[in-house]
Amino acid sequence: MQPFLTANWRYLAMLNFVVDPRILTPLVPPGTEIDYENGETFLSIVGFLFLDTRLLVLPIPLHRNFEEVNLRFYVRKRSADTWRRGVVFIRELVPRRAIALVARAFYGERYVALPMRHAIIDDGAHVSAEYSWRRGKKWESLEVSATGEPQSIPAGSHAEFITEHYWGYTCAGTGCSEYRVEHPRWKVRNAATSALRADVATLYGEQFAETLARPPRSAFIAQGSAITIERRSILL
Repeated sequence: MQPFLTANWRYLAMLNFVVDPRILTPLVPPGTEIDYENGETFLSIVGFLFLDTRLLVLPIPLHRNFEEVNLRFYVRKRSADTWRRGVVFIRELVPRRAIALVARAFYGERYVALPMRHAIIDDGAHVSAEYSWRRGKKWESLEVSATGEPQSIPAGSHAEFITEHYWGYTCAGTGCSEYRVEHPRWKVRNAATSALRADVATLYGEQFAETLARPPRSAFIAQGSAITIERRSILL
């Protein structure tokens, strides 16, 4: 089957916060349940570059390369004798209105278009990734920096929990759906410094303000890779 969307995701800056699952419960799609790692679950804010984006293998002029910043949490869904481990997006920021419209129409995702910019430094020994967005006259940002060589993700590790959720789950006016994202296992650098500078209450909601004001449990930069996103399937 022809993929719906292909792209490269690069320089994924990931901040991961322990969150009270009761905050997430109203957002859990029917048929899924919150996914836990050692009794804890996480809220992650992730910024990255979307590069060489193609819809039904065709490049879209002026919409191939752009930033995205999303807030997500982790769920799983039973399928036959295994679990499909996935994410639910609370809000996704992109710089162009057309991208947001397509994502909302085809996947029911909570995309918002805002002016955005990024700054990447990568000299081999040091990597930093900063993703910024403007609301009104104020710029807000997510920034992660790391040193050293990227490392393979050990099986059963915390980094594996954060990065190895390959399904997306959404609920919109047309019902709930799921879709699969394919990518190879990434390498990561653990962060030396990280920062989230934003008015979280007005961006994501008052219920997330306390969680995102605390230091993250973990932060790292994933190298990223080519990715493929399949067409969504409607859940009964």
